[in-house]
Amino acid sequence: VATANCFAPRQEVSSQSMGGIGMPKRKLIPDVVKAQELACVNTAMTVRDAVKIMAERRIGAVLVMDGGTLKGIFTERDVSMRVVAMGRDPDATVVAAVMTAGPDTLGPDASALEALEMMETHRYRHLPVVDGNGKVLGMVSIRDLFAVVRAHLEDEIKDREAFMFGSSYSAGAPA
Repeated sequence: VATANCFAPRQEVSSQSMGGIGMPKRKLIPDVVKAQELACVNTAMTVRDAVKIMAERRIGAVLVMDGGTLKGIFTERDVSMRVVAMGRDPDATVVAAVMTAGPDTLGPDASALEALEMMETHRYRHLPVVDGNGKVLGMVSIRDLFAVVRAHLEDEIKDREAFMFGSSYSAGAPA
């Protein structure tokens, strides 16, 4: 099973304090997606081989590349709706036949809120991040955005508690 090289090491989602920056102002790169090792497959790979990669890495989507060009995204939803539900043989079906071709993308300067709104509007959970030349820089997931929203809300609560009760008050502060 071979994967295509996707240009970037694995990225972690930042959960650091937002330092007064509101969630809507957080950029996808570098604020949400950092040091990511993308899982990529080529268009001729079988569905079974692609799903094995997804299972091994415990991820819900892989990018489908042709050389250095993004051709599509292959997700758990594609497996369930376009392979299993349609009775296709995962050993005989290539990813190109069942992927989501030409996926929506966002640039690295897009905000976390823009990504969240796109995902909600179009009902998907993964969104490739590409530069102005179409080079894939990363992929943001709904889980990544959840971590950003959670960190933002935790910071908001701490700030409000500090304002209302003084800086030493916190649910996690020792009594």
